[in-house]
Amino acid sequence: MSLGLAGIATLLALAAWQLDPGPPAWGLLALLIVMHVGALSLPLQLEIRRQAILITAGEIPFLFALFYLPPLWVIVARAAAGLLVHGFRWLTRRAKLLKAVFNVANSSVGVAIAVLATDALGIGPIGQVSTWLTLVLAVVIYLLVTQLCLGVIIGITEGNHNVDDLLQGIVSSLLIGLINAIIGLVSLLSVGVNRWAVVPLAVLLFLIFAAYRGYSNLVRQRRSLADLNEFTQSVAQAVQSNRLVDIMTHRLREMLNAEAATVWVPAEKRFPELKLTAYMDVEGLLDTTPIPEQLCQTVLSTGEPLLVTPKHGDEEHRRLLASEKVKDAIIVPLKSGGVTYGCLAVAVRLGGDLARFGRDDLTLLETLAAHAGVAVENSRLVDRLRFDAYHDALTELPNRRRTMNVLEESIALTVPNEIVAIMMFDVDSMREINDSIGHAAGDQLIVEVGRRLREAAPPGAHVGRIDGDEFAMVLRLPDASAAVELAGGIRQALQRPCTLGTLNVDIDSAVGIAVHPDSGDVADTLLQRADLATQTAKNVSSGIQLYNVGLESGSVRRLGLASDLRRAFDTGELHVHYQPKISLGGRKLVGVECLARWRHPTHGDVPPEDFIPVAEHTGLLGRLTEFVLRDGLSRLREWTTDKTQLGIAVNLSPRTLADPDFPALVADLLAEHEVEPSRLTLEITEDGMVNAGGRTPQTLGQLRDTGIRLAVDDFGKGYSSLSYLRNLPAQEIKIDKSFVQGMATDEGDLAIVRAVVDLARRFHMDVVAEGVESEMTLSLLTEMGCDIAQGFYFSRPLSADRFAAWMAAQASGGNPHPKLRAV
Repeated sequence: MSLGLAGIATLLALAAWQLDPGPPAWGLLALLIVMHVGALSLPLQLEIRRQAILITAGEIPFLFALFYLPPLWVIVARAAAGLLVHGFRWLTRRAKLLKAVFNVANSSVGVAIAVLATDALGIGPIGQVSTWLTLVLAVVIYLLVTQLCLGVIIGITEGNHNVDDLLQGIVSSLLIGLINAIIGLVSLLSVGVNRWAVVPLAVLLFLIFAAYRGYSNLVRQRRSLADLNEFTQSVAQAVQSNRLVDIMTHRLREMLNAEAATVWVPAEKRFPELKLTAYMDVEGLLDTTPIPEQLCQTVLSTGEPLLVTPKHGDEEHRRLLASEKVKDAIIVPLKSGGVTYGCLAVAVRLGGDLARFGRDDLTLLETLAAHAGVAVENSRLVDRLRFDAYHDALTELPNRRRTMNVLEESIALTVPNEIVAIMMFDVDSMREINDSIGHAAGDQLIVEVGRRLREAAPPGAHVGRIDGDEFAMVLRLPDASAAVELAGGIRQALQRPCTLGTLNVDIDSAVGIAVHPDSGDVADTLLQRADLATQTAKNVSSGIQLYNVGLESGSVRRLGLASDLRRAFDTGELHVHYQPKISLGGRKLVGVECLARWRHPTHGDVPPEDFIPVAEHTGLLGRLTEFVLRDGLSRLREWTTDKTQLGIAVNLSPRTLADPDFPALVADLLAEHEVEPSRLTLEITEDGMVNAGGRTPQTLGQLRDTGIRLAVDDFGKGYSSLSYLRNLPAQEIKIDKSFVQGMATDEGDLAIVRAVVDLARRFHMDVVAEGVESEMTLSLLTEMGCDIAQGFYFSRPLSADRFAAWMAAQASGGNPHPKLRAV
């Protein structure tokens, strides 16, 4: 289009030459060219969208040229001045060549059309009103033509054009052009009276221009203060409405008249990278930026602002901007307490190629960044507080509060053919890991469990950490059976070994499930019942338990037993029963196992699996252990004769081994009842022995050094390998009854029992088989070399009186195969 306008201007110039081909006064022509150059070099700039409208005082020399020069030379004077001004800007890279050509051609076409119209109307003496009107009309024609051409080129480059903006530009140009025309007419009249009037007129115009520049600066400063105040208020309101970045970037872009405004904060811990940009004519924010990342990194590392334009900044910075086709930019740091944590940036000053960011813009953006920096940091602090309020600090999973909110929201929405399930995962052996290899390793394990739960959870499931070693998952499923099946798959995913330093630790968990609406319709109730199901799951082989009403009654019953157990010690409700241990080599009675029993006045016989956990959680376990030891040792002394040297076995909890005073207590009891230490066997479960071996070796060592025998109870039920036997500080192994009872019919159980017996004999350890209930089982155990057996085949656990009678009956009957079924 620029070349087309240039062609039109040439044709119009030829037409003007035909009107008056005579030469001008060369001195006057040169003077008017100089006047045009001066006017064009000091433009006033109006901006429409991405383009600039340059309003100059060129109408004043234009009127002089119309009045004093032939038509062709009016066009030549204006074109020559345009070539000088715009050519210089192109040479100094302040303007693009195409735009310089367009500006020259556009003004030449406007001048040519105005000249032809003026010649058609005729110009008389300067004192005639008709001459004034003709000259003013020429200015109007010139402005209309140039503005219309500008509007067309803007519409082409933008793809569309806002008519209101175009009309506003035309009106503004006409207003200023008419003012210039009036000044030009007054100047012409003055020069017509006295040619030396040009001197005071030039001084007057200079003063008017200087006053305008001063006024513009004042207006700009006042506008900057007003914008700063408005920006501060907007930022304060934005923090409250959670729209800080959106409002802040858009306001920055508007205030600095930029094409884009960016806020960038690099990733930090749980907070992801924040990089959002407000672009002109784009609603909302985009996660891109026209600013090269290297410039942002420079500001972040140095904490110093950057102003990069063709006249400012390092050559490398200008090259980076040019590579992104960005003409100028300002990047300033965001600081909090002297620490730079991000940056604000604006790019591409609107107003055309001549418009550039300057030092004043840099100062303004730094001031805005100071306010924005505090607001952004406060916003991040608020976000951090909100996050911390609803998330676990270690795993960054939602915490109990957030999980309860999710559960409440889930059960509030009923979906046909769906249930809301809450699964609780209780990680086993966390206390032992913390005590044996440190809390740092325990924390690492908890983080790993949280990660595995997130990975194993189906889409849409909520995973949270409820307590120290408890996690919860809330999700929708078709039915309760689907919840049980899913829990099994997730539990299996958790069981993969976890590496903690140089150790590989097996992870296991108990899973309790409660579903809405079957298990309850209140979030607190569902969580409590899922927890109850979890406690029950610890005692079932699958490790998974779906809540049912029966669990509730048992839990309430155990809760009531807690207070009753304290009274039971004083009221004589607690008793010790004894189960015989038979040597398989000679089928002789060699000892008894002491088992606590509780006959409650209301509930009757309370199973040990109910009151032993109650004793552990109420701090009565030590007293219960002492009670069993004291009763067993006193009975052992009664039953000891010259022909009978029995031993007793007492079960211990791993918690008892954590008591440093326990070895001294046992030693005192042995001395009090005058029983040799070798006749006392303390039985500890396999898991308890393994964990205690790492946690309290001093306690175990003291017991062993006293001469007391240590036995691994329920071996095979835990998770230690057979090779661990050689590291256990024990002299005896009791094979779990689940393998013994099945060995007569299950080849797998038989192989396990045989392997344990063979390996134990290699380590010179005695083997006890518990749960013997048939002659076939007894024969198999005898054949493979098992040392001792106990079980219902010989006798159930008996009270002290009944056991004494049983023992007397065996002694008097002389039966080489003692067998008595107690009822």
